[in-house]
Amino acid sequence: MTAYLDNNATTRVAPEVLAAMLPFFTENFGNASSTHAFGAQVAPALKGARQAVQALIGAEFDHEVIFTSGGTESNATAILSALETQAPRDEIIASAVEHPAVLGFCQHLEKTGRAKIHVIPVSEAGDLDRAAYEAALSERTAIVSIMWANNETGKLFPVSELSARANSVGALFHSDAVQAAGKIALDVKQTAVDMLSLSGHKLHGPKGVGALYVKKGAKFSALLRGGKQERGRRAGTENAPGIVGLGVAAKLALEADHARVAALRDRLQRGLTEAIPAVAINGAGARLPNTLNIAFACADSEALLHKLDKVGVAASSGSACSSGAIEPSHVLRAMRVPALYLQGALRFSLSRETVDAEIDAVLQHLPAIVASVREKSPLWAELCKKTA
Repeated sequence: MTAYLDNNATTRVAPEVLAAMLPFFTENFGNASSTHAFGAQVAPALKGARQAVQALIGAEFDHEVIFTSGGTESNATAILSALETQAPRDEIIASAVEHPAVLGFCQHLEKTGRAKIHVIPVSEAGDLDRAAYEAALSERTAIVSIMWANNETGKLFPVSELSARANSVGALFHSDAVQAAGKIALDVKQTAVDMLSLSGHKLHGPKGVGALYVKKGAKFSALLRGGKQERGRRAGTENAPGIVGLGVAAKLALEADHARVAALRDRLQRGLTEAIPAVAINGAGARLPNTLNIAFACADSEALLHKLDKVGVAASSGSACSSGAIEPSHVLRAMRVPALYLQGALRFSLSRETVDAEIDAVLQHLPAIVASVREKSPLWAELCKKTA
């Protein structure tokens, strides 16, 4: 039995999504901007997809949805737009646990002198330091970019409250909702969110397509200019097959049984904590229903993943390979995860396609794998002596 539990990295394209996309590579291949019949076949499909994304995030108007190439482009567009339209405001606020598509981009903007960034710390549980957030807000703040849900731990952020405070000082608020969209109910109408990013391949849609929500009335400056596509807000011929696929994926996501996924995740967590000693749950509390970040003391995550892969289980760690060295996740470091656990964290991320047998496979193999990896760790032997 193979088990794919790395859905926060990417999901399988749903069969219904693929079936909807195929005609737009063949029969309905026209350019949506063309006035002839071939183009006329495509334009209504793009509108339908736009309305599907509108429904997924609870937007008031379908024209508030701009199609992009994915979350990274959407994030960059939102941040650069705010810096341009909010001038002379030149400060950005982001959390210490943002995805590199936000955090790394903001750091680049600061390094090149285009903006100043305030990086807000989080608690050991992954919650935003609200006092630090309040202190960073000022008349210089152009935009606040806080993710709706963390990609590594699944931790949820109080976007409604944070966006209201940002707006109260005249700043725009953007949320990277790439991990949240399709996994929890979203309703941007009930928030002060000005812009929101999502990506198709995180919710059983295709790669290379995403969307940026821009609230009606919010100041906006396009990143890609030239053509008049997307009401002049994103130039370039529309990726019709991808957009259609995203629309179908959005519709399917609204029908997903998140409670079932959460129950599977909880069974996995319970089974592992009962079977394996010295484990810690990172980001426990309000989190996505599909995500479990669990750390094993004195165990190397890369070794664990390698052994899991050999038995057909796909998971991930938050570690990054830089200059040939494995570096611990910036998210877990920001959460001050103890050194004994920091290198041994694994992320299991489920989807609506996950079945009981996949959870069974992890519970069957991982306890023995952790034990075998710990046998080679002098730190584990020392820890056992201390607790004996």
